[in-house]
Amino acid sequence: MPEIAPDRRLRVLSTSDLAGIDISLGDVLATVEGAYRTLADGLSDNPRKLTVKPADGHSVSYAMLGRDGTREIVAVKTSYKHGLDKGREEQHYYTTLTLYDDVTGLPVAMMDCSRIGSLRTPAVSALLARECAVPDASTALVIGTGTQGRLALPFLLTALPDLDRLLLSGTHPEGIAAVRAELARHFPGREVEVVGDLRAAARAADVIVATAGAHTPAAVEAAWLKPGATAILVGHGLAPSTLHHADRVIATSAAQMRVTGTDMADADGNLPPVDLELPAIVSGVSKARVTADERVFAYNSGLVVTDIALGHRFAQLALDAGLGTEVALWR
Repeated sequence: MPEIAPDRRLRVLSTSDLAGIDISLGDVLATVEGAYRTLADGLSDNPRKLTVKPADGHSVSYAMLGRDGTREIVAVKTSYKHGLDKGREEQHYYTTLTLYDDVTGLPVAMMDCSRIGSLRTPAVSALLARECAVPDASTALVIGTGTQGRLALPFLLTALPDLDRLLLSGTHPEGIAAVRAELARHFPGREVEVVGDLRAAARAADVIVATAGAHTPAAVEAAWLKPGATAILVGHGLAPSTLHHADRVIATSAAQMRVTGTDMADADGNLPPVDLELPAIVSGVSKARVTADERVFAYNSGLVVTDIALGHRFAQLALDAGLGTEVALWR
């Protein structure tokens, strides 16, 4: 059989390949923030995601195409979750990211995108917290102990090192233990308080990050928030009132919020307008809040340009380490 030219091979990076790559939280934050700055400068493209969902809602699929103008990388991300009508342990989730070099025209890598997303999302929440929180923010509350909840506090402390009280609302013992383990791994000596009274915890919090799953009974109401509070929605755990009664509404993308934030709509199916998007804030063009007592609602939805930037960073580290398998996909 004749030898296949290198440009006809695709390097595949598996879950286990990426799991062994060491990357700091600061590196992740800087990479994600840089992707937002490039987008704000008009150098990147982040079209609206495509969504497919059956009528009974048992699954959801997304397809996202984008281009990073700094790295000159084009990528396609796919995401498929099955079993939304079941418990977490019965659900199936698959997500991939395929990168192409837009200078050479050659493929860079195809990878499992689950670790990329598990790092990118809490990094974005931390950037939202950094930009939206009041300057003297001292207390953070995380709702949920799943994948996003477990890294929420380490990223928050990386972005807001002056936080001195960390609260956690969760019901799964294994998840609570995992949150504590991640916090101890990244910030030895820091402790998290598990709260039973969500209303009281919300009243005390300067920053709330809601990461819980769809079946959570937790739902923080707007009336529970103190002046100056920032409520960040990643998954579930905030009632629609926190959005509709907010003084300022921030989103990573207003268009994405209209696609994936429909569960926060009012009785007429409407969402309030977005005041600012995160790329404009991190680039320094605009500020998230006008006054210190404004209650800010922030919506964290994934932008593929952040996946591209972080995925490319992982691909570089993986290639340097000789990880991955070359597949003769195009013969």
